[in-house]
Amino acid sequence: MKRRLATIAAVLITLTASALMFVRPAYAAAGLHIEGRNIVEANGNTLIMRGINHMHTWYAGQTGSFADIKATGANTVRVVLSGGRWTANTAADVTNVIALCKQNRLICVLENHDTTGYGEDAAAYSLDQAADYWIGLKSVLTGQENHVVINIGNEPIGNTNAGQWTAATVAAIQKMRANGFEHLLMIDAPNWGQDWQYVMRDNAQTVLDADTQDNTVLSIHMYSVFNTAASIRSYLDTFQANGWPLVIGEFGWRFDASQVDDQTILAEAQARGIGYLGWSWAGNTDPILDMTNNFDAASLTTWGERIINGPNGIRATSREATIFGAQPSGSPSSPSTSPSTPAGACTATYAVTGQWPGGFQGDVKVTAGSSAVKNWTVTWTYANGQTVSNAWGATVTSGGTTVTARNAAWNGTLAAGASTSFGFLGSWTGANSIPTPTCTAG
Repeated sequence: MKRRLATIAAVLITLTASALMFVRPAYAAAGLHIEGRNIVEANGNTLIMRGINHMHTWYAGQTGSFADIKATGANTVRVVLSGGRWTANTAADVTNVIALCKQNRLICVLENHDTTGYGEDAAAYSLDQAADYWIGLKSVLTGQENHVVINIGNEPIGNTNAGQWTAATVAAIQKMRANGFEHLLMIDAPNWGQDWQYVMRDNAQTVLDADTQDNTVLSIHMYSVFNTAASIRSYLDTFQANGWPLVIGEFGWRFDASQVDDQTILAEAQARGIGYLGWSWAGNTDPILDMTNNFDAASLTTWGERIINGPNGIRATSREATIFGAQPSGSPSSPSTSPSTPAGACTATYAVTGQWPGGFQGDVKVTAGSSAVKNWTVTWTYANGQTVSNAWGATVTSGGTTVTARNAAWNGTLAAGASTSFGFLGSWTGANSIPTPTCTAG
């Protein structure tokens, strides 16, 4: 009897162990995937999105925007597509978009905009229809899992019956997986993306559990609902406490007190290791949301200056995805950069971020030393006749071969060890050697 009980116990233990082994095994992702709260590349390096939205479906001819967005230092671009609510983006067009992303070393978040405001906007498509759009593009998306994230539907439910979001989202995720998609999926919140009724927040686990591949990241869009630091922190706290993966898929800037507190978003995203994607490069009906004037990378708006060159902005915090051969954070500097000779209470690093025949784009990162600084000045001398034609994030003047850059009003004060960046466009002939900048603090 004892032997029999022992045998039965052993069988039960074996069966229990087997059951535990096959209760939702960890998925071996083919490319970008979720580990805990983080987006991780196939090689194990964490990717924190620092990017910009581009309204490709309405401005399909603005293909130069991909290079311009990359020149800001962004590592990701979120690309607006349509399956028919507007002019449909075909498989050939999407193929070209992916190629542009890869050529410019950008992770490509592809989003279907047709679903915007479903249930409230009669023209909006359902998430099920959005899934069908992606299924129709499967042949050009398969194999791109290292480079492409699929944002199934933009702001997929309006303010009418926002509760329908949970079931619709679960069904869309399952439909994508049933049709063989292995990509990282991005899911927008209802309430036009802002989740002010907390449907996504309160049902996040249900949606994440619906993905048999455990490869879904949630996305909140932050506009006027998030106009205080307290509202932003409270929302992000819930996701962090529960270990849920989240990105800030869209947000604008605080041009008045009723609008989003963009500076808190930038600071909190950086402190928490959360990705953000600002809206948008250019072309908005309301130009207050444009980062550039008429798609001109040399003409940044106030919003563009804030998100690209401001504290905790793209230039200061973005790190290129390692799939493109970039060095992980903390690796030695590339040959295209030159550190400063310390002089005073700050240092500076000069980098060429883009170059073409006769022209180039540069970036200078300024870092305070062991004490805070209130004002800084960076100088360098060109050896090969280069000139600076335009700058942002600093006041730049030239005298002969010497260039002097002084902080803007908003980025002169730096805490000990803190950094800011400014950028510029220049010209060159023959050679474009890297000068050694000197930083002094006043």
